[in-house]
Amino acid sequence: MKIVLVAVPGSGKSTTLKFVREMLSDVAIVNYGDYMLEIAKRQYGITNRDEMRKKLPVDEYRKVQELAAEEIAKLPGDVIIDTHASIRVQGGFYPGLPDRIMAKLRPDAIVLMEFDPKDIMERRAKDVGLRDRESESPEDIEMHQLANRYYAFAAANAGECSVYIFDFRKKVQSRPFEHAEMAARMIVDLILRGGRSATK
Repeated sequence: MKIVLVAVPGSGKSTTLKFVREMLSDVAIVNYGDYMLEIAKRQYGITNRDEMRKKLPVDEYRKVQELAAEEIAKLPGDVIIDTHASIRVQGGFYPGLPDRIMAKLRPDAIVLMEFDPKDIMERRAKDVGLRDRESESPEDIEMHQLANRYYAFAAANAGECSVYIFDFRKKVQSRPFEHAEMAARMIVDLILRGGRSATK
């Protein structure tokens, strides 16, 4: 099974995926941006993601996106792709999963994780110094989560796949990382219910 996992920055995707790996050790977890960077390094001598965004002309950047999708699509077995449904840009949002990428990726499902914006703000506060993130209000975060829903549904239409929304807004954590563990169990259950990949 091939799953695209999306959430706003600071939602805890990395922690969730760590728990998924512990529960299902043979699942492949790939970061879409890492694949793009490796291709950009090989073909253009780019050294980091910021350089990739700033130095590559739009047409070349899109080619790198498409090559990454083609490489990821060829991965065997169960695969979880860590990426973004929408990317915040000045004054708006940009699609993270445009039609041309979904047509190449052909995932079985898009999993969208949503949280109370205050929980996300708390998680981001713990990342200070580790990540370079702009300060956002709870309203900004909620708007981004809403944009993710719209973009995820549009991407699913293009990729002809299902969308699963894991909404943790009203689920209070009784201990640290409980949301991440719950999300990981839900993802593992989705993979197991999907019958595991026939290409394994």
